[in-house]
Amino acid sequence: MKGDALFENFREVSAKEWKQKIQYDLKGKDYNEEVVWDSPEGIKVKPFYHADDLDNLKIESLLTTPWRIGQSIYAGNAIMANEKAHRLIKKGAEVIHFVIDKETVDVVKLLNNIDLNKTKISFDMQFLSNVFIDKIFKLVPNSNNVYFQTDPIGHLAKSGNWYDSLTSDFAVLNELIDLNVENLVSVDLALYDNAGADISQQLAYALAHANEYFNVLHGNGNLQKLKSIEFKVAVGGNYFFEIAKLKALRNLWKTLTEAYEISPRCHISTIPSKRNKTIYDYNVNMLRTTTECMSAVLGGSDTVYNLPYDSIYKKDNVFANRIALNQLVLMKEESYFDKVENPTEGSYYIETLTNQLAEKALVLFKSIEKEGGFLKQLKNNSIQNKIADSAKRQQDKFDDKKTVLVGTNTYQNKNDIMGGELEIYPFLKKNPRKTLITPIIEKRLAEELEQNRLSHE
Repeated sequence: MKGDALFENFREVSAKEWKQKIQYDLKGKDYNEEVVWDSPEGIKVKPFYHADDLDNLKIESLLTTPWRIGQSIYAGNAIMANEKAHRLIKKGAEVIHFVIDKETVDVVKLLNNIDLNKTKISFDMQFLSNVFIDKIFKLVPNSNNVYFQTDPIGHLAKSGNWYDSLTSDFAVLNELIDLNVENLVSVDLALYDNAGADISQQLAYALAHANEYFNVLHGNGNLQKLKSIEFKVAVGGNYFFEIAKLKALRNLWKTLTEAYEISPRCHISTIPSKRNKTIYDYNVNMLRTTTECMSAVLGGSDTVYNLPYDSIYKKDNVFANRIALNQLVLMKEESYFDKVENPTEGSYYIETLTNQLAEKALVLFKSIEKEGGFLKQLKNNSIQNKIADSAKRQQDKFDDKKTVLVGTNTYQNKNDIMGGELEIYPFLKKNPRKTLITPIIEKRLAEELEQNRLSHE
């Protein structure tokens, strides 16, 4: 063939030869100092990757389902939420994520005329109730297309308190498992990202978090009944690392479940991180969310949710929601991001990152288990302190402009006035209250800088 003849003119070049060429071009400068950089996870990132880098790596070919476009809806009013769901489904949404804050929500009205054979439903309940879930389970004939995001440990980590108590919450979890519900348990590792944890920490905490559920279910003889688990992941701006993060999560999940000799499915739902979002030059948020959603798709996310560009400072609105949904529709319908299965498989760089992140996360996970497990480390503030240390390192880099957020800490538009645009409070809210543990607090990198700019407008 013509192509074969073309490549006959090129000989294979070894990794050693490439490195020698780079060192020659550096004209005496140190290779490791000039072109190798350290990631926050302690990974030394090289200027190039070669087939040789895969020689000692085990490449996992993990099957994933075609990704779906998700859309979140607050379900304070069941009828209005249902009407909004129908509008969004017509515009391309394939998974509807209902946020429910009270048990009195009428599920019959909420799901009215939604075809569950075509549209998946996710219930993000702000409470823990086996009665409520049992009611939905009996109402919905095709429960495989419904996800119940039951995560009492995530609630503890975020709020500082159990829904009721450790004993009561886990008793409810076991009762729900007995209902034989398909998609019940979830793990919220988006919290760790938005609070400032680095990628290896996010992965290790997700694994340790899930392992606590394994321990509880195993102790009650219910572990074999666990059919799936959903990981809620926030995707940040480090494009290739975030792709590798999702791939590493699947690899780690496989390692953990094989140790227990079980095989529940791993469902990954992703949403752009809030950590790097800004109120100044807010349109840049659209660029950030676009690349983050691309990372989510290429990393193997099952459901991709987008974050409206103005969501951190403005109330829910039609225009921003339309843009956010259209970003995903364009990726699927016009950019064909759903046409290739496992598109990053075999990439020298991404596969190397995937293995390195998984290895570092596994070491940290084993350390957590050796020291008593995730819950114990939450109670003694070890997890919180480690995330705070990571967040401070990130903050220092942002403050020193080593981490750049265009329009915020560099290339500021002095005419950008935001004081009159804030419809919701976009900064860390302090709410002193009694808690069992110190909660893990989400905070954006730009908050102090933005508050200073607002005070000088």
